[in-house]
Amino acid sequence: GVKKSEVSRICGELDAVVRDFRGRRLDHLAFPYVFCDATYVKAHEGGRVISKAIVIATGVTEHGHREVLGLATGDSEDGAFWTEFLRSLRGRGLAGVRLVISDAHPGLKEAIATVMLGAAWQRCRVHFMRNVLAKVPKGAAEMVAATIRTIFAQPTGAMVRAQLEQVVDRLEPSFPDVAAMLTEATEDLLAFTAFPVKHWKKVWSTNLLERVNEEIKRRTRVASLFPNEASLLRLVSAILMETSEEWETSRKYLTLEYDQLPN
Repeated sequence: GVKKSEVSRICGELDAVVRDFRGRRLDHLAFPYVFCDATYVKAHEGGRVISKAIVIATGVTEHGHREVLGLATGDSEDGAFWTEFLRSLRGRGLAGVRLVISDAHPGLKEAIATVMLGAAWQRCRVHFMRNVLAKVPKGAAEMVAATIRTIFAQPTGAMVRAQLEQVVDRLEPSFPDVAAMLTEATEDLLAFTAFPVKHWKKVWSTNLLERVNEEIKRRTRVASLFPNEASLLRLVSAILMETSEEWETSRKYLTLEYDQLPN
């Protein structure tokens, strides 16, 4: 019973709010930790139904609070798309980044190295474990996973690194591919050890964003299929605005002494 003109007016007002949120300045605080990830949603485009990538960045401020930094939609997660997205965050004033956490998607990894100069990169341990288990027989998956988890149960950086070497030696005879993956990914997988121990569980994976992606999936599933990219962007932006507002009023995500972080 709502007129098309009224729907258009409401959408126009929402689009203005969305533009303000996506374009707001980020130079009010430093963001030492930045998390990047993507999810996919179906949408119409030119008479076709395609999967649209929704890329999202969230950060932890120098005071320990979480904030949604930005989002963008596109046809794929290639390096050019991620590079443009990260540059837009820099252009809006994002600074003070010490560690970027993401999966090992080639385009994203390349963009982080190009744009986030001076920041370390942490490869998400959860995504890494999924990649490992894809190469392991189902009957051995739990044993291999439990063995790798012992790496992250160590109390100091030196012990974490020593345990990884022991795990490689233990797995190499039966699972040489897994041992090779651990060896190749060592530096990226253990980047978190340069940061305060009390932060490790929060910064060695993209779990923070996984929960956000789950909420996006839950809310967009109701729509089933978006008529265009603008409607998709409108809804996802509204979800992330709501999420960011909740974070601003919730307790700190981390107790953070900014001057104690590595340069």
